[in-house]
Amino acid sequence: MNFPFGFGQKSSLLLIFFFHGIVFSFLLLRKGILYNNKSSKWLSFLLFLCAMYISPYMLGYAGWYSIIYTREILYFVPFMQVLLIGPVIYFYTKSLLNPAFKITKKNRYHFIPAILYLIYSFIIFITDKLILDEFYFYADGRDKDLANWYQFTGVISMIIYLILSLKHYSTYKKLVFNKVSFADSILFQWIQNFLIAFLAIIILRVLLFVLNPEWGEFGSQFWHYIVFSIVVFYISINGYANAVKMSFLSDVNTETVNVFSELEVSEKPKEEEINKEEIENWKTKILYLLEVDKIYENPKLTLTDVSKLLETNTKTVSNSINSGFEMNFNDFINHYRIEAVKEKLKNGDHKKSTLLGIAFDCGFNSKATFNRAFKKSTSLSPKAFLQKLG
Repeated sequence: MNFPFGFGQKSSLLLIFFFHGIVFSFLLLRKGILYNNKSSKWLSFLLFLCAMYISPYMLGYAGWYSIIYTREILYFVPFMQVLLIGPVIYFYTKSLLNPAFKITKKNRYHFIPAILYLIYSFIIFITDKLILDEFYFYADGRDKDLANWYQFTGVISMIIYLILSLKHYSTYKKLVFNKVSFADSILFQWIQNFLIAFLAIIILRVLLFVLNPEWGEFGSQFWHYIVFSIVVFYISINGYANAVKMSFLSDVNTETVNVFSELEVSEKPKEEEINKEEIENWKTKILYLLEVDKIYENPKLTLTDVSKLLETNTKTVSNSINSGFEMNFNDFINHYRIEAVKEKLKNGDHKKSTLLGIAFDCGFNSKATFNRAFKKSTSLSPKAFLQKLG
């Protein structure tokens, strides 16, 4: 039996995005298996769900709702798993920020709404197709995947999980800046862009719910699915590029794994109280390491490294820096690196070496990080600072 596909303007356009999502889903799954990368597998699953999400409209515009046997496929196969998209976004975020992330028994309850909808879909199939052999649930001739209550519930679910993901990323950023001196290298800017992209989808969806009085009509939702497809196209391209980049990332060392682990244990890291006298004592010891031993020249310097040198714990060092110098660990170390760079420039070292070479000698591990830190500290670019020196 040959299934017809009407290659109209709308169906063909959605077909392009559908196959794009399927292809990148396969590529990411392959990469996830080859490198044992959980985040690639989660993103692969997400792209597959997104491709399935647009398929009823792609097939609907191709004429499948007009033919009995193809209509039944659309009726009884739950293509649109809107209650699963939110949890997958959340777990992709967690797995990217924590390579050791695993689904635990506690995490499984996130899938309960999607499982309940699958059971509901199965009951409809059994009743209408096997028991009654006639449309009972589908007597109204409307696909249950497109029902307003289901779509609205899906939007609420995605909003909740988007908020959870943003909160998780925000906590991660705070921990990273307090744990390592190379925070820019492991900030995962892609995650922020990824979450903003999905936020755009949700905002559009809500606006269409509110502003479109004919939301329930099949044809009136086409532009939503086109915009959704374009955003998924962006996510697939950049998500795959990020997965390739992560395969070669060398800065994810033991300390960053500790950051990931702490993030899993507590969303709000606790801080020990420390009195002013103790702070002054630790400040003196920390300054000695920086000014005499010049530990900032280590591009992979971490809070753990400093605490080992001082023979104390990381929380004591972190609290001493936060309270005593009113900076997080990353900014504090970069401040001394910038001061060292400025001193070398004043001494004319730029006549014997490049700016980037001087930056690397002082502990920076990339040009972008150096430029950002320098401008943040001096309000000038390195070249503008040199010009000011004359």
